[in-house]
Amino acid sequence: MTIQVAVLCDAAADYSGKLNLLGTFDTIYSGQFPAVHPHCAIALRVSFTKMEEGRHQFRLNFGDEDGKSIMQPIDMPVDVVVPGDATFVSRNFVVNIQGLKIEQPGLYSIDLALDGQHETSIPLAVKQMTKQG
Repeated sequence: MTIQVAVLCDAAADYSGKLNLLGTFDTIYSGQFPAVHPHCAIALRVSFTKMEEGRHQFRLNFGDEDGKSIMQPIDMPVDVVVPGDATFVSRNFVVNIQGLKIEQPGLYSIDLALDGQHETSIPLAVKQMTKQG
């Protein structure tokens, strides 16, 4: 398995196998906490080889720097079938998140595991806006 793309963004969509991204980011600023980020998406593009055919389980966990989840983990089963004339197949995954509640500034991480093994993390810094004046 090769993770080609793993990002947090404003929006994402899969159009006929093409992954479309809008506004990737790694930092959120807020004037008050708890903060609510109205909408974002986790976008993944993953390729699999023939040796990786079969049923797999992805798990996304969005947590703070202490490892505490800030939302329910997301489980995504995927059945991998590589066509006979191909050596690999790519799959896109888009997870839309509405009303993401963030209790306090700090470092956060979206951790991706495949079949129980950690594969990658998407970092997110959440910062307090300073008052000017």
